[in-house]
Amino acid sequence: MATRGLRILGHNLRTLLRTHRAPLRTCPQLMCTAAQQPNNPVQEREEEKGKKPAEESTEQLTAEKAKLEEQDKYKRALADTENLRQRSQKMVEDAKLYGIQGFCKDLLEVADILEKATQSVPKEEIKDDNPHLKNLYEGLVMTEVQMQKVFKKHGVVKLNPVGAKFDPYEHEALFHTPVEGKEPGTVALVTKVGYKLHERTLRPALVGVVKGT
Repeated sequence: MATRGLRILGHNLRTLLRTHRAPLRTCPQLMCTAAQQPNNPVQEREEEKGKKPAEESTEQLTAEKAKLEEQDKYKRALADTENLRQRSQKMVEDAKLYGIQGFCKDLLEVADILEKATQSVPKEEIKDDNPHLKNLYEGLVMTEVQMQKVFKKHGVVKLNPVGAKFDPYEHEALFHTPVEGKEPGTVALVTKVGYKLHERTLRPALVGVVKGT
């Protein structure tokens, strides 16, 4: 009986031990299953909160960049419009100033004829006992003076540069000659006067220039 009781006790102990070992074998499986489970919902919400500010910051930078590009385009458009306005205004002003250029050039020949006519009259012949020649001469002089006043009124200026420094933009040199007492490079003689319309040369003066020795 005692031997049988010992066998039964040993069998029960082995069964009990096998029963307590089983949970230990399943622990690795439980750990793997736990590792495969999704994250904690609280942790996920925190991660979502971290992503949202980054996305909002990127969107804000993109919007600011687009706004700056639009402002730059607007400023360029304004600058182009202002440049166009200034060019148009300059063209209008030039048209007002130089629109009569062709007409003035035609009148220069008339002024030359009047000047030659007055210069060709012998001064010694202008006497009271020769009233016809005197009146004719005085009429020519008055006409020439009046024409020069009209020229000046419209910005046309005569160029008679005797003694002035030679300027290739206003003078045309016909010859060079040494002249005692004159500075080289200056105008010694004017064979035909020139004219300017405001700052633009209508006709250069034909001159002789002093040559250096």
